[in-house]
Amino acid sequence: MLTITDPIETDRLLLRSYRHNDLDALADLLSIPEVMRYLFEEPLSHNEAEATLHRRILMQAIEREGDRLALVVTPRKSGTMIGTVNLTLRHEEHQQGEVGYVFHPDHHGKGYATEATQALLELGFRSGMFHRIYGRCDARNIQSMKLMERLGMRREAHFTENEWFKGEWRSEYHYAILRREWEVAKQARRYR
Repeated sequence: MLTITDPIETDRLLLRSYRHNDLDALADLLSIPEVMRYLFEEPLSHNEAEATLHRRILMQAIEREGDRLALVVTPRKSGTMIGTVNLTLRHEEHQQGEVGYVFHPDHHGKGYATEATQALLELGFRSGMFHRIYGRCDARNIQSMKLMERLGMRREAHFTENEWFKGEWRSEYHYAILRREWEVAKQARRYR
């Protein structure tokens, strides 16, 4: 089982479980068209964000296939939500996981998404539950592609017009990294 009882700390960030008082920040984040552009939902109303929050509050552990760990990302100094990250166990027998992330546009370009997602990958691999973790993104989402590449993930697939998405055919990239590759990359980061 993978769970966190205390926030995960990085140099600049805290990754923690959702709380009821996150509603306004989550509603703000998920109402922004730019944020929702590549996600399956349209921008959410406050009531829709509240329902999302209630679901995410329960996502505090990974025990079996389909479980998701959903975390709020805040700067250590302010405690204000700047984004979210999640890790889902997609296939228990083959130890496959999927990582996801969403960050407020006001905080793009500062390395927060890389730092937070790197910490989540570390948690997943260190737990021993995952052999391979992958991420998916719309083929037009350059920022997401670059983020996964910075994390040492390799592009494994390009699915051309594989989904009907928000009124058009959408193409998708899949990136992945293996536990052993993560360990090598972690060693390289130590010696920089």
